[in-house]
Amino acid sequence: MTKLQFDTAEPVRITLPNGLTYEQPTGLFINNKFMKAQDGKTYPVEDPSTETTICEVSSATTEDVEYAIECADRAFHDTEWATQDPRERGRLLSKLADELESQIDLASSIEALDNGKTLALARGDVTIAINCLRDAAAYADKINGRTINTGDGYMNFTTLEPIGVCGQIIPWNFPIMMLTWKIAPALAMGNVCILKPAAVTPLNALYFASLCKKVGIPAGVVNIVPGPGRTVGAALTNDPRIRKLAFTGSTEVGKSVAVDSSESNLKKITLELGGKSAHLVFDDADIKKTLPNLVNGIFKNAGQICSSGSRIYVQEGIYDELLAAFKAYLETEIKVGNPFDKANFQGAITNRQQFDTIMNYIDIGKKEGAKILTGGEKVGDKGYFIRPTVFYDVKEDMRIVKEEIFGPVVTVAKFKTLEEGVEMANSSEFGLGSGIETESLSTGLKVAKMLKAGTVWINTYNDFDSRVPFGGVKQSGYGREMGEEVYHAYTEVKAVRIKL
Repeated sequence: MTKLQFDTAEPVRITLPNGLTYEQPTGLFINNKFMKAQDGKTYPVEDPSTETTICEVSSATTEDVEYAIECADRAFHDTEWATQDPRERGRLLSKLADELESQIDLASSIEALDNGKTLALARGDVTIAINCLRDAAAYADKINGRTINTGDGYMNFTTLEPIGVCGQIIPWNFPIMMLTWKIAPALAMGNVCILKPAAVTPLNALYFASLCKKVGIPAGVVNIVPGPGRTVGAALTNDPRIRKLAFTGSTEVGKSVAVDSSESNLKKITLELGGKSAHLVFDDADIKKTLPNLVNGIFKNAGQICSSGSRIYVQEGIYDELLAAFKAYLETEIKVGNPFDKANFQGAITNRQQFDTIMNYIDIGKKEGAKILTGGEKVGDKGYFIRPTVFYDVKEDMRIVKEEIFGPVVTVAKFKTLEEGVEMANSSEFGLGSGIETESLSTGLKVAKMLKAGTVWINTYNDFDSRVPFGGVKQSGYGREMGEEVYHAYTEVKAVRIKL
């Protein structure tokens, strides 16, 4: 065991904008202790709505990550965590779900403060997180192997066994939800975890860690190590003791994660990467019903969703009518501002770097000759707020059509036939989400089969349920989060064949 000296990191008391007060953990969570980094370094966590510092948290070093891996490895191999009756793991996950639910107002408020999303959206995220934990508790003893009939001379069966130490890297757009998407199924199957939250949004991950300790998750089973990707992420992808790595983030970084993970020890990996998803609106669509779906598709979470419907294609018969209705709806119904104000649909962009990236893309769109239907400017003097922006009459070779912007910016173009619409939708190298607006069940099902995407929403969009698998095809990655499928990603199959 590594001989290191660790100092305890004390929590700080934070009063949230809605008046709730709590103790925010600030240290690395390793082996059920909150501790300072080996070099003592911390970094500031910013409130994107006010551009002020919330608090400072410890920034993990390579040595810290190595220690976390040692603790996790010991918890997996030297305790009964992986070998106990799976119902016991389910019981702990159920307790964790209950505890998070009892703190849903606080957890939602932390999410809104740290990420910049509206409080209502944050509450929806925490609800999905709770459901993920409950699903995992239910599945813990139900994901099993099978028997295989090969004739009377043999008996054959398979077992599903935990993989071991799992590294998990999550982005800043859904801090609490992405955390449970990864930790819950890993624990249910008997694995242990080291999770790296996004550096800019670590607060709820550390708060969640305190709940894990409170309900009795054993030491070393869950470890949370905030810090920069070049330090913490690299340590997780390159260490041969990590047997499974799950990454959610950009396609560019995902490719390097895949290479490094393979070269280190051929880790089992799942990747949920970028997107440039298409949202098809057919002539028979009910425009009144379609408008909220288009808004959820691209402006929910300020467009910071990998599956956002950032390319809208409208059949020519209702193109002009829909554009006029879309403009009116956005300018009268969709308000942007303080995440804790219930009147606002869209909060802040999560960090300065992403805010600058989005504003740069808006400038690119203007220079490319795309027409702006509405939006295109910053909102307010403080905070990273951008008005919902719609470019229309765009051309397929424009950068704003081809490249992921990851913000409240959408392009609109028209198509004639069903086949042309599908061809335009499938022209992207990404394949995460997609949407269809139609009153015809036949059209919806036919187009759903033709679209090259991991998820197809019909007459809804960015509508998640913890029981439905989510993931991409093409350069949007491979593997699935949620649903029964995710549990198989955290197991290895062992075949046993007996000659009778």
